Amino acid sequence: MTQLHHKTTVIPTDTTAAILADCYQNTSQEKSPLIIFCHGYKGFKDWGAWDLAMQTMAKAGFAVVKFNFSHNGTTVDHPTEFTDLDAFGRNTYTQEQRDLTTVIDYYSSQPFVDETKIFLIGHSRGGGAVILQTYYNDKVTGAISWAGVADFKKRFPQRDNFEQWKKEGVFYSMNGRTKQQMPHYFTFWTDFEANEQALTIQYAAQNLRKPVLIINGTADQAVSVKEAELLHLWIKESDLFIVEGADHVFGARHPQEGNHLPNDLALVVQETIAFIQRNILL
Repeated sequence: MTQLHHKTTVIPTDTTAAILADCYQNTSQEKSPLIIFCHGYKGFKDWGAWDLAMQTMAKAGFAVVKFNFSHNGTTVDHPTEFTDLDAFGRNTYTQEQRDLTTVIDYYSSQPFVDETKIFLIGHSRGGGAVILQTYYNDKVTGAISWAGVADFKKRFPQRDNFEQWKKEGVFYSMNGRTKQQMPHYFTFWTDFEANEQALTIQYAAQNLRKPVLIINGTADQAVSVKEAELLHLWIKESDLFIVEGADHVFGARHPQEGNHLPNDLALVVQETIAFIQRNILL
């Protein structure tokens, strides 16, 4: 039976907020390829079946990391609750890129990691984050997009809503699960505007020359298959895997019930493992 070593680490950042990360390591291997998982918007590392998915991949022979972005609204003491809405409001796409770079730098230097084989998985908004990081970061071998977005800009408030946001300095987005009103300060936009080219997924995708797996469900109400098809069109070395009938979280729910992955997510994990195994042999 495969033995997994699990360790939780608090990684400092260039801000007052820290990154809480978990690593699952297959103890039977001296050095393992590294997988880093990025959660999406209003998400966190322990949502639903993410932990079970990461353990499944670790058992396949990888060192697997999942982490909370420093400004996702959770804290080190409350990693599954949005108790710091001010931090959530101050989050930016460039902050998430800095966080991801920090996590890559920390784990790539660990003695049990093969630093020449680093793969990033991103769900939803995290999918966009990993495409950018894979293009700009030479340490990264390849990426996997789970229902990942193809465009950040179009998700900002538009027209009258944008003008109201600019005037008031904050807009609120309802969290459907917790019913919290979650703030976004206008600095979210000004940061994007100041760094737009570096945060344009299409630019990174069209210039990317690394292997990428793009996975999307046909019943995804948040990120359509069309976005997956665009990413596939843009990224030269990409594989597209469509899951018929799958929703945005591939059948997962929070909290997770039982010790088995939902069927759709199990298929996604299986495809992800196979993709990484193919590409570490190249």
